[in-house]
Amino acid sequence: MSKTAAPVTLALRPRADGATLLRWLYDEIRLAIVQGRLPPGARLPSTRAIAQQYRVARGTVVAAFDHLIAEGYIEGSVGSGSFVRQMTALSASASAPNRARPRANVETPSLSARGRRLVSHPFPFRMAHNTHTFRLDNAALEAFPLKTWSRITARCLRTAVPSLLTHGDTLGFQPLRAAIAQYLAAERGVVCTADQVVITSGTQASLDLIARLVLDPRDRVWVEDPCYTAVSALLRGAGAEVIGVPVDEAGIDCEAGRRRARAAKLACVTPGCHFPLGVTLSLQRRLALLEWAREVGAWIFEDDYDSQLGFSGRPLAALHSLDRTGCVIYSNSFSKMLFPSLRLGFLVVPQALLGAIEAARSVLQRFPSVLDQAVLAEFIAAGHMEQHMRRMRDLYTQRHDELIRLAQEELGDVLRISPVTAGLQSVGWLSAGIPELEAARLAMEQGIVALPLSRLTLERTLPPGIVLGAAATDLPAIRRGVEQLGAILRGLKAQSR
Repeated sequence: MSKTAAPVTLALRPRADGATLLRWLYDEIRLAIVQGRLPPGARLPSTRAIAQQYRVARGTVVAAFDHLIAEGYIEGSVGSGSFVRQMTALSASASAPNRARPRANVETPSLSARGRRLVSHPFPFRMAHNTHTFRLDNAALEAFPLKTWSRITARCLRTAVPSLLTHGDTLGFQPLRAAIAQYLAAERGVVCTADQVVITSGTQASLDLIARLVLDPRDRVWVEDPCYTAVSALLRGAGAEVIGVPVDEAGIDCEAGRRRARAAKLACVTPGCHFPLGVTLSLQRRLALLEWAREVGAWIFEDDYDSQLGFSGRPLAALHSLDRTGCVIYSNSFSKMLFPSLRLGFLVVPQALLGAIEAARSVLQRFPSVLDQAVLAEFIAAGHMEQHMRRMRDLYTQRHDELIRLAQEELGDVLRISPVTAGLQSVGWLSAGIPELEAARLAMEQGIVALPLSRLTLERTLPPGIVLGAAATDLPAIRRGVEQLGAILRGLKAQSR
C-alpha cells in the first residue's frame, strides 16, 4: 500500500470509567490493529487530528503513538505520517472475515496426555461462602489467636533481615524446618532432622511432588476407600492406576490390598484419623502395612490428617515412628491446625529420597515465599502452636460431643452418627429409605453442608450416609442445624413410605 494514501477513519469506543486518556488511546488503537480493523499499511490520522477529534491534548496522542511504535505496531517518520506495520503472524490470525481461512485448517494447540487426565478427574467440591453449618473445609477460625499472629508478623517486618527479603532455601526456611522437627518429636513421635523437613504449600502439593518422583504411568497405588477424592484425582492425573482398598473400624485392610495389588508402588494412608470415617489405623494394621512395603519395596505416603485433634487422651504416634526401613514419607498441613489461607504444609522425607526432592524442587518451586514461614517459625518456637492446639482440642471436643448428644436426642429415628476419637468430621448413617443425594441437596438449600458418603467412595458400596463437620460451627448453630436436618430427613422418610 502506498504511504501517500489518505488517512483511514479512526473510530474509537468510549473511554471506560477509570481509564486514563493515554491508556484508552493506546488500547483502542492497538486493539483495532490486532483485530484487523486497521490493516497493514493503513495510514493513521495525524496526532493533531486525533487530538482535535477526541478533545485530548496532542501530547497525550503523541505519547500513545510512541508506545505503539516502540512495541512494533506502527511505524512513521516526520513528514510522512504513521502507518500500521506489516506483521505476518498477526495479520494472518486477524484477517478480514471474507479472507479468513476455513476453520478446519486452523491448528488448535492441544493438551498433553497428562493434561487430559487432569481435566478428566477434577475435584468438584467447592463450598459456597454462605454455607456455614457443618462445613468440612474450615477450622474454628474465630478462635485463632490473630493478635498474636499479627504481632509476630509486625515484628518480622520491622526487623526484616536480608534472608527474609531475598530468595529462600529451596526446601524451606531453615528455622521453620528446625521448629517443625522439634515439634514433631514432641507431639507425633517423629524423629527427624531439620534437613529432612521440606516446606510445601499443602498436602496436595506434597503428594504431587512425591507422585512426580516415584510413580510412572500405570503404576498401581493403594488408596483408602472411601477417601478424600482429591487424592485419587491427583494420582489418576499423574497416570497411576488407583486401587481402592477398603477401610473398616481398624483402618485400611492391608490383606485386601495385597489381594488386589500386592506389587503396588505407593500406598496413600491417613493412619491417625481417616477421612471421612474418622477411624484410627490399629497397631496390628500399621505393622502389616510396613511389612508389606518392606517386602515389595513400596513407598507409604502418610497424611497425618487431623491426628492431633483428638477428643480423648493422647493420640497414637505417627506411623513414621514405627518405620525402620525408610519407606514412610510423612506429610501434614497447617490448614486445619491454623487457618487454610496460610497455604503451608510440609514433608518429612527419608534420607534416600532427600537428594531427589531437592533436585526436583530446584526446578518445580525453586524459591518459596519466606515471610509466612518466618512468622510460623516464631509462632511454633514461642509455644503458641502448642497452646493453640490444646485450646482447639477442647473446643472441638465440646462441639463434637454436642453434635452427638443432639443427634441422639433429636435425630434418632432418621440418622445415627458414629462417634469418632479425632478429626473435624463425623459420618451420619441415614435410616432406610432416605436418599442421601436428595438429603444433601435439600440440606445445602438450607445452608447446611451434608456431604453424601457415596461421593467419597472409589469402588465399594456403603450404606447411605452424610458427612458433617462440627469444628467450624458454634453450639447454637449446631442446634439449629440439627433441627433443620431433622425436618429435612423426616420429610424424605415420609415420602419413601
